[in-house]
Amino acid sequence: MNSRLTQDPHKTGEIREKVLEVAIGRQLRAFRRQKGMTGADLARLTGISVGMLSKIENGQTSPSLTTLQALAEALSVSLTSFFRGFEEHRPAVHTEAGEGVETERQGTRAGHQYNLLGHLGSNAGGVMVEPYLITLTEESDRFPAFQHDGIELIFMLEGEVDYRHGHRVYPLKPGDTLFFDADAPHGPEVLVSLPARYLSIISYSHE
Repeated sequence: MNSRLTQDPHKTGEIREKVLEVAIGRQLRAFRRQKGMTGADLARLTGISVGMLSKIENGQTSPSLTTLQALAEALSVSLTSFFRGFEEHRPAVHTEAGEGVETERQGTRAGHQYNLLGHLGSNAGGVMVEPYLITLTEESDRFPAFQHDGIELIFMLEGEVDYRHGHRVYPLKPGDTLFFDADAPHGPEVLVSLPARYLSIISYSHE
């Protein structure tokens, strides 16, 4: 069996518990500061020592429910509010080499290969991000500049292209980056050295 797919359940439980301790500590510190309290102030109100409060805030110990209840009452917050940071879903997408989903998007023409490397959907920040690996070959058809919402980052990996954005044309070589407002007409205008590959990361608001 692939060792990467096996996990020690005890180790996983320990990691999860540690993440919970850190999440509770961060929420406690944030609430205390919002109230303008020092550690000594909170200790005096709850009867919990300053040293213990420091350990809780730094994620070094797991507070009991009785302790959390005392802290919640002193800070005028709900008991469950200490767990917000732990409950938040923080997704990630891992795409192995060659596994990107080949897709079509505005501006795609014959010989222009677009591989979507991941997609998270909506998030609390109201931002959508779409990373593509774009490959241009000898058969690539030229296409006129196109436009879409958001901002775009291009990082050149291989080959050379002259890339238009608005009224300017930028020569892009491996290692070059172009970051721009995607609402302006843009796209590769001259395929100087092929094959060419570059990362295109598009970010826009979903609200």
